[in-house]
Amino acid sequence: MFNDIKGSIAVLISGGVDSAVVVHLLCEAGLKPDLHYIKIGMDGEDSSCTAEEDIELSQATARKYGLKLEVTDLQKEYWEQVVGYAVERIKKGLTPNPDVMCNRLIKFGAFEEKVGCHYDYIATGHYATNVVRNGKMWLGTAKDPVKDQTDFLAQLSYEQLSHTLFPIGHLMKDEVRQIALDAKLPSARRKDSQGICFLGKINYNDFIRRFMGEQEGKIIDIETGKVVGKHKGFWFHTIGQRKGLGLSGGPWFVVKKNIRKNIIFVANGWDTQLQYGHDFRLADFHFITEPLPISLGAGGKEQGAREMPIQFKVRHVDHFMPGLISLDDEGYHIHSDAPIQGIAPGQFGCIYDADATVCYGSGEIGIYKAK
Repeated sequence: MFNDIKGSIAVLISGGVDSAVVVHLLCEAGLKPDLHYIKIGMDGEDSSCTAEEDIELSQATARKYGLKLEVTDLQKEYWEQVVGYAVERIKKGLTPNPDVMCNRLIKFGAFEEKVGCHYDYIATGHYATNVVRNGKMWLGTAKDPVKDQTDFLAQLSYEQLSHTLFPIGHLMKDEVRQIALDAKLPSARRKDSQGICFLGKINYNDFIRRFMGEQEGKIIDIETGKVVGKHKGFWFHTIGQRKGLGLSGGPWFVVKKNIRKNIIFVANGWDTQLQYGHDFRLADFHFITEPLPISLGAGGKEQGAREMPIQFKVRHVDHFMPGLISLDDEGYHIHSDAPIQGIAPGQFGCIYDADATVCYGSGEIGIYKAK
C-alpha cells in the first residue's frame, strides 16, 4: 500500500499503540520516517498532564527502528488557539469540539508551519483513509466504524489532506493491537487514551472551573416547570447530556439552556421526544475537497433548494445517520426522518456521501428553527 510513496515522511507519534503501528508499517515497507512528538500540555501540576511517559514510549519506538525523534513544543500556540477557542465558545453557552480544532490548528497547522513543511508527507495514527476520485484526494472513512475519526479531521484543508497519510485506516482496532503485540512494540499493551485532546489527564470540569468558576443555578423539568435540582453553572452542561446531573428518578437529559438566567432544562425518561430533533443548520460549512453539487434554484427563496442524500454525524459516535442536505437563503440545512439525539449548538456536524465512504467536510451546528 506504500508503493507509490516517494519522498520524506514525518510521523506524528503520541506514545500510543496506533501511531507506533504506523511507524512499524512504514518501516516494514522499507521506508524510514522521522518521528515527531507534539508537546501541547501546559507545565504545572494544576493545568496539564505530564508528557514524560508519552515521550519515553516514543523514544523506545524510535530506538527499535533506528529512527530520529524530535519533540516540538506547541504549548503556546495550543493554548492561545485551541483553548482560547474552547473557552470563548463555552462562555456563549455552546459546546466546543477542541479535538477538531487541535487537528486543524495544531497538528496540521502550527506543526505544518514549523516542521511539516519540510516533508513530503505527514503520517498519523488516525482512523481514516485516503481516497482518490477523479484525480482528487478525499478524506475516506475507516474500516472500523467504532474507531472512525473522520469527524475530527473534517476541518482540514485540501492542502493539508493532500500530503497526509493514514496507514492504519484500513485496519480494525483489534488488528492494530495484534500487529503491535506481534512486533513487540513498546506501547503494545498500553490502554487507549480517553477524553479530550487538549485536556489529557485533566478532569474536564476542573478545566472549565478554572476559567469560568461556579455559579449556582436551577435545574428545571421542562415538562412540568418544577425545579428538580441545582447545578454549578450552565457551562458544565451540554445538550443531550445524561450523566453528571445528580438527579434521582432518571434518566434525565439536558434539552435546553437559558444562558442569561443560568438555567438548565431537563426532560425525564428514555423515550422522551424532547431530547430529539429532526433538523439543524450548519454555519460556515467547510468543504475539504470541493463543494457539494447543490444550489439554490433560479427563483431563490420561492423556488427552494435542491436536496441531496447524505450520511452525517453530530458528535463522535460509532455510526452514521441518513439525511438530506439542502441549501437555502440561510445556508446549509440538514434534515433526517430518523430522530437525532442531543443536537448541541457549537458541536460540528460532519457530512458524508450517501454510502458514508468519503467525508465532504463539517460546519458548526446551529438549531434549525422552522418558520
